[in-house]
Amino acid sequence: MMRSNEEWAKHPQAHAVDSLPLIEIERIGDSPPEPFKEGDRPLSGVCALDLTRVIAGPMCGRTLAEHGADVMRVGGQHLPFIDSLVIDTGNGKLSTHLGLRNENERKTLRGLTRDADIFPQGYRPGSISGRGFSPEEIAAIRPGIAYVSVCACGRAGPWSEKRGYDSLVQCCTGMVDEHTGDEETPQKLPAQMLDYITGYLAAFGAMTALARRAEHGGSNLVRLSLCQTAHWIKQLGRLSQDIGGITIPILESVNDLTMQSETPFGRIHHIAPIVGLS
Repeated sequence: MMRSNEEWAKHPQAHAVDSLPLIEIERIGDSPPEPFKEGDRPLSGVCALDLTRVIAGPMCGRTLAEHGADVMRVGGQHLPFIDSLVIDTGNGKLSTHLGLRNENERKTLRGLTRDADIFPQGYRPGSISGRGFSPEEIAAIRPGIAYVSVCACGRAGPWSEKRGYDSLVQCCTGMVDEHTGDEETPQKLPAQMLDYITGYLAAFGAMTALARRAEHGGSNLVRLSLCQTAHWIKQLGRLSQDIGGITIPILESVNDLTMQSETPFGRIHHIAPIVGLS
Protein backbone atom coordinates (compact mmCIF):
# COMPACT_ATOMS: atom_id res chain seq x y z
CA MET A 1 0.00 0.00 0.00
CA MET A 2 1.33 3.45 -0.92
CA ARG A 3 0.92 5.78 2.04
CA SER A 4 1.39 9.52 2.21
CA ASN A 5 3.82 10.98 4.73
CA GLU A 6 0.85 11.99 6.87
CA GLU A 7 -0.68 8.49 6.78
CA TRP A 8 2.64 6.89 7.63
CA ALA A 9 3.27 9.30 10.52
CA LYS A 10 0.06 8.03 12.19
CA HIS A 11 0.94 4.35 11.74
CA PRO A 12 2.05 2.37 14.85
CA GLN A 13 5.10 1.09 12.99
CA ALA A 14 6.24 4.63 12.26
CA HIS A 15 5.99 5.41 15.98
CA ALA A 16 8.02 2.28 16.78
CA VAL A 17 10.73 3.22 14.26
CA ASP A 18 10.88 6.73 15.71
CA SER A 19 11.81 5.15 19.05
CA LEU A 20 14.92 3.55 17.53
CA PRO A 21 18.25 5.18 16.66
CA LEU A 22 19.61 4.99 13.13
CA ILE A 23 22.05 2.23 14.15
CA GLU A 24 21.83 0.14 17.32
CA ILE A 25 24.97 -1.44 18.78
CA GLU A 26 24.35 -3.62 21.82
CA ARG A 27 26.93 -5.61 23.78
CA ILE A 28 25.67 -9.20 23.99
CA GLY A 29 28.65 -11.04 25.47
CA ASP A 30 32.02 -10.72 27.16
CA SER A 31 35.44 -11.40 25.63
CA PRO A 32 38.94 -9.98 26.02
CA PRO A 33 40.01 -6.98 23.92
CA GLU A 34 41.34 -7.77 20.43
CA PRO A 35 43.50 -5.04 18.90
CA PHE A 36 43.35 -4.53 15.15
CA LYS A 37 46.03 -6.46 13.25
CA GLU A 38 48.91 -4.80 11.45
CA GLY A 39 48.43 -4.47 7.71
CA ASP A 40 48.38 -2.13 4.76
CA ARG A 41 44.58 -1.68 4.83
CA PRO A 42 42.27 -0.48 7.65
CA LEU A 43 40.59 -3.90 7.95
CA SER A 44 43.60 -6.11 7.13
CA GLY A 45 43.26 -9.42 8.98
CA VAL A 46 39.51 -9.00 9.59
CA CYS A 47 37.28 -11.87 8.39
CA ALA A 48 33.55 -11.63 7.64
CA LEU A 49 30.95 -14.27 6.76
CA ASP A 50 28.35 -12.57 4.56
CA LEU A 51 24.95 -14.28 4.88
CA THR A 52 22.97 -11.65 3.00
CA ARG A 53 21.25 -11.33 -0.36
CA VAL A 54 20.17 -8.80 -3.00
CA ILE A 55 21.58 -5.29 -2.17
CA ALA A 56 21.49 -3.89 1.39
CA GLY A 57 23.31 -6.68 3.26
CA PRO A 58 25.70 -7.50 0.39
CA MET A 59 26.74 -3.83 0.25
CA CYS A 60 27.84 -4.14 3.88
CA GLY A 61 30.15 -7.02 2.90
CA ARG A 62 31.39 -5.26 -0.24
CA THR A 63 32.29 -2.15 1.76
CA LEU A 64 34.19 -4.23 4.32
CA ALA A 65 36.09 -5.92 1.47
CA GLU A 66 36.91 -2.53 -0.07
CA HIS A 67 38.75 -1.62 3.13
CA GLY A 68 40.78 -4.83 3.32
CA ALA A 69 38.60 -7.42 5.08
CA ASP A 70 38.49 -11.02 3.85
CA VAL A 71 34.77 -11.49 3.11
CA MET A 72 33.12 -14.77 2.15
CA ARG A 73 29.65 -14.68 0.60
CA VAL A 74 27.68 -17.67 1.90
CA GLY A 75 24.69 -18.44 -0.32
CA GLY A 76 22.27 -21.32 -0.80
CA GLN A 77 22.16 -23.29 -4.05
CA HIS A 78 18.34 -23.37 -3.90
CA LEU A 79 17.93 -19.58 -3.57
CA PRO A 80 17.32 -17.36 -6.63
CA PHE A 81 19.71 -14.54 -7.45
CA ILE A 82 20.24 -11.85 -10.07
CA ASP A 83 23.59 -12.08 -11.88
CA SER A 84 24.10 -8.32 -12.17
CA LEU A 85 23.56 -7.79 -8.43
CA VAL A 86 26.01 -10.55 -7.53
CA ILE A 87 28.59 -8.95 -9.84
CA ASP A 88 27.96 -5.53 -8.28
CA THR A 89 27.78 -6.45 -4.60
CA GLY A 90 30.08 -9.49 -4.69
CA ASN A 91 33.11 -7.60 -5.93
CA GLY A 92 36.12 -8.41 -3.73
CA LYS A 93 34.51 -11.37 -1.95
CA LEU A 94 35.10 -15.08 -1.82
CA SER A 95 32.00 -17.21 -2.37
CA THR A 96 30.61 -20.54 -1.22
CA HIS A 97 27.28 -22.35 -0.95
CA LEU A 98 25.98 -23.91 2.26
CA GLY A 99 22.47 -25.25 2.73
CA LEU A 100 21.37 -24.39 6.27
CA ARG A 101 18.63 -27.02 6.09
CA ASN A 102 21.41 -29.63 6.25
CA GLU A 103 23.03 -30.34 9.61
CA ASN A 104 26.43 -31.17 8.11
CA GLU A 105 26.50 -27.84 6.28
CA ARG A 106 25.30 -25.99 9.38
CA LYS A 107 28.24 -27.63 11.17
CA THR A 108 30.56 -26.30 8.45
CA LEU A 109 29.22 -22.79 8.96
CA ARG A 110 29.69 -23.03 12.71
CA GLY A 111 33.30 -24.02 12.06
CA LEU A 112 33.85 -21.05 9.76
CA THR A 113 32.29 -18.76 12.37
CA ARG A 114 35.03 -19.59 14.88
CA ASP A 115 37.52 -17.71 12.70
CA ALA A 116 35.22 -14.78 11.80
CA ASP A 117 35.13 -11.26 13.19
CA ILE A 118 31.92 -10.05 11.53
CA PHE A 119 28.71 -11.98 10.81
CA PRO A 120 26.27 -9.93 8.68
CA GLN A 121 22.89 -11.54 7.99
CA GLY A 122 19.85 -10.18 6.17
CA TYR A 123 17.30 -12.97 6.05
CA ARG A 124 13.71 -12.42 7.14
CA PRO A 125 13.30 -11.89 10.92
CA GLY A 126 13.68 -15.12 12.90
CA SER A 127 14.74 -17.21 9.90
CA ILE A 128 18.42 -17.72 10.56
CA SER A 129 17.92 -17.82 14.34
CA GLY A 130 15.65 -20.80 13.73
CA ARG A 131 18.59 -22.58 12.10
CA GLY A 132 20.79 -22.13 15.18
CA PHE A 133 22.55 -18.89 14.23
CA SER A 134 21.00 -16.27 16.51
CA PRO A 135 23.23 -13.46 17.80
CA GLU A 136 23.61 -15.17 21.18
CA GLU A 137 24.48 -18.55 19.60
CA ILE A 138 27.06 -16.97 17.30
CA ALA A 139 28.58 -15.03 20.22
CA ALA A 140 28.89 -18.31 22.12
CA ILE A 141 30.70 -19.91 19.17
CA ARG A 142 32.92 -16.88 18.57
CA PRO A 143 33.25 -14.52 21.56
CA GLY A 144 34.09 -11.06 20.26
CA ILE A 145 31.95 -11.33 17.11
CA ALA A 146 30.24 -8.32 15.52
CA TYR A 147 26.84 -9.72 14.51
CA VAL A 148 25.13 -7.41 12.00
CA SER A 149 21.39 -7.81 11.38
CA VAL A 150 19.62 -5.94 8.57
CA CYS A 151 15.82 -6.12 8.15
CA ALA A 152 13.02 -4.18 6.50
CA CYS A 153 10.94 -2.60 9.26
CA GLY A 154 12.97 -2.60 12.47
CA ARG A 155 13.02 -4.79 15.57
CA ALA A 156 10.14 -2.95 17.31
CA GLY A 157 6.49 -2.45 16.47
CA PRO A 158 3.71 -4.51 14.86
CA TRP A 159 5.73 -5.00 11.66
CA SER A 160 8.89 -6.26 13.37
CA GLU A 161 8.44 -9.72 11.83
CA LYS A 162 7.42 -8.46 8.39
CA ARG A 163 9.77 -9.10 5.48
CA GLY A 164 10.32 -6.51 2.75
CA TYR A 165 12.71 -4.72 0.46
CA ASP A 166 13.61 -1.19 -0.65
CA SER A 167 10.71 -0.43 -3.02
CA LEU A 168 8.12 -1.65 -0.51
CA VAL A 169 9.60 0.48 2.27
CA GLN A 170 9.63 3.50 -0.06
CA CYS A 171 5.90 2.89 -0.60
CA CYS A 172 4.88 2.43 3.01
CA THR A 173 6.89 5.33 4.46
CA GLY A 174 5.56 8.04 2.11
CA MET A 175 8.72 8.41 0.00
CA VAL A 176 7.03 7.17 -3.18
CA ASP A 177 3.98 9.39 -2.64
CA GLU A 178 6.21 12.42 -2.10
CA HIS A 179 8.19 11.65 -5.26
CA THR A 180 5.13 10.90 -7.42
CA GLY A 181 3.73 14.44 -7.34
CA ASP A 182 0.93 14.83 -9.90
CA GLU A 183 1.67 11.53 -11.67
CA GLU A 184 -1.14 8.97 -11.66
CA THR A 185 1.28 6.06 -11.45
CA PRO A 186 3.46 5.72 -8.32
CA GLN A 187 7.04 6.81 -8.98
CA LYS A 188 9.79 5.25 -6.89
CA LEU A 189 13.11 7.00 -6.40
CA PRO A 190 15.56 6.61 -9.31
CA ALA A 191 17.86 4.32 -7.30
CA GLN A 192 17.54 1.79 -4.47
CA MET A 193 18.72 4.46 -2.05
CA LEU A 194 17.55 2.73 1.13
CA ASP A 195 19.37 -0.48 0.19
CA TYR A 196 22.70 1.10 -0.62
CA ILE A 197 22.77 3.56 2.27
CA THR A 198 21.71 0.88 4.77
CA GLY A 199 24.55 -1.30 3.48
CA TYR A 200 27.10 1.47 3.98
CA LEU A 201 25.72 2.16 7.47
CA ALA A 202 25.85 -1.55 8.33
CA ALA A 203 29.55 -1.65 7.44
CA PHE A 204 30.09 1.47 9.57
CA GLY A 205 28.28 -0.21 12.47
CA ALA A 206 30.44 -3.32 12.10
CA MET A 207 33.63 -1.23 12.12
CA THR A 208 32.42 0.62 15.22
CA ALA A 209 31.74 -2.71 16.96
CA LEU A 210 35.30 -3.87 16.14
CA ALA A 211 36.69 -0.59 17.49
CA ARG A 212 34.78 -1.18 20.74
CA ARG A 213 36.11 -4.75 20.85
CA ALA A 214 39.65 -3.50 20.38
CA GLU A 215 39.35 -1.19 23.37
CA HIS A 216 36.90 -2.92 25.70
CA GLY A 217 36.42 -6.48 24.37
CA GLY A 218 33.01 -8.08 24.01
CA SER A 219 30.59 -9.34 21.37
CA ASN A 220 28.23 -6.82 19.84
CA LEU A 221 24.91 -6.94 17.98
CA VAL A 222 24.52 -4.25 15.29
CA ARG A 223 20.93 -3.70 14.12
CA LEU A 224 19.61 -1.62 11.23
CA SER A 225 16.53 -1.53 9.04
CA LEU A 226 15.42 0.05 5.79
CA CYS A 227 12.66 1.89 7.69
CA GLN A 228 15.17 3.43 10.11
CA THR A 229 17.26 4.60 7.15
CA ALA A 230 14.13 6.02 5.47
CA HIS A 231 13.25 8.04 8.59
CA TRP A 232 16.80 9.41 8.81
CA ILE A 233 16.87 10.42 5.12
CA LYS A 234 13.48 12.14 5.41
CA GLN A 235 14.70 14.10 8.45
CA LEU A 236 17.53 15.52 6.34
CA GLY A 237 15.00 17.35 4.17
CA ARG A 238 14.81 17.71 0.40
CA LEU A 239 16.38 20.02 -2.12
CA SER A 240 14.03 22.59 -3.60
CA GLN A 241 12.09 21.32 -6.59
CA ASP A 242 12.85 24.46 -8.59
CA ILE A 243 16.66 24.60 -8.41
CA GLY A 244 16.84 23.11 -11.93
CA GLY A 245 19.72 21.50 -13.77
CA ILE A 246 19.65 18.16 -11.94
CA THR A 247 20.11 15.17 -14.26
CA ILE A 248 21.15 11.57 -13.72
CA PRO A 249 24.83 11.55 -14.75
CA ILE A 250 26.08 9.43 -17.63
CA LEU A 251 29.04 7.15 -16.99
CA GLU A 252 31.52 9.34 -18.88
CA SER A 253 30.80 12.26 -16.55
CA VAL A 254 31.82 10.30 -13.43
CA ASN A 255 34.83 8.40 -14.75
CA ASP A 256 36.97 9.95 -12.03
CA LEU A 257 34.84 8.09 -9.47
CA THR A 258 35.23 4.67 -11.09
CA MET A 259 37.80 1.89 -11.30
CA GLN A 260 38.28 -1.42 -13.12
CA SER A 261 38.78 -4.84 -11.53
CA GLU A 262 39.64 -8.27 -12.88
CA THR A 263 37.07 -10.73 -11.52
CA PRO A 264 35.79 -14.27 -12.22
CA PHE A 265 33.11 -12.52 -14.30
CA GLY A 266 35.80 -10.79 -16.39
CA ARG A 267 36.91 -7.18 -16.20
CA ILE A 268 34.27 -4.96 -14.62
CA HIS A 269 34.08 -1.16 -14.66
CA HIS A 270 32.49 0.02 -11.44
CA ILE A 271 32.19 2.79 -8.88
CA ALA A 272 35.25 2.98 -6.63
CA PRO A 273 34.83 2.92 -2.83
CA ILE A 274 32.77 5.94 -1.82
CA VAL A 275 34.96 6.62 1.21
CA GLY A 276 38.77 6.50 1.39
CA LEU A 277 40.41 5.60 4.70
CA SER A 278 44.05 6.22 5.62
